[in-house]
Amino acid sequence: MRRKEREITEPAEIEQIIKQARVCRVGLVDGSEPYVVPVCFGYEKNAFYFHCAPEGRKLELIKKNNRVCVEIDTDIEVIRAEEPCGWSAKYRSVIGVGRAHILKDEEAKIRGLTAIMRQFGEKGPDMEFPKADRTTVVRIDIEHITGKKSGY
Repeated sequence: MRRKEREITEPAEIEQIIKQARVCRVGLVDGSEPYVVPVCFGYEKNAFYFHCAPEGRKLELIKKNNRVCVEIDTDIEVIRAEEPCGWSAKYRSVIGVGRAHILKDEEAKIRGLTAIMRQFGEKGPDMEFPKADRTTVVRIDIEHITGKKSGY
């Protein structure tokens, strides 16, 4: 990272950013082109989860190449200035790289759906997912994660 003073190295601070966020952007590889899609997500034990329809571009790309990147940002504020080049921003962000896996096992899918619900404040231990068998759940195992902040 070029601006070391903005780097977040504390795992607890990275996790705080993740827990505060509501949207994760997933970057996939489509041949020689990138493809980025925002998803609602959950996070647990160094893994991101999202759900989607049982077919579509995301899944086709994961089947071809499961290397992915995730990006999360929070606390974003534009800081205006008199001079155009004086503008700045406050933010906290996380970028992670890993591998995506389409889950087939019912128990693993339930774990992922539970993590997603927990991300949005639902914490009940007895949550039921009657449509889990028709829902595709993807787990992204993070291999490397970094954080960055400005103005905090």
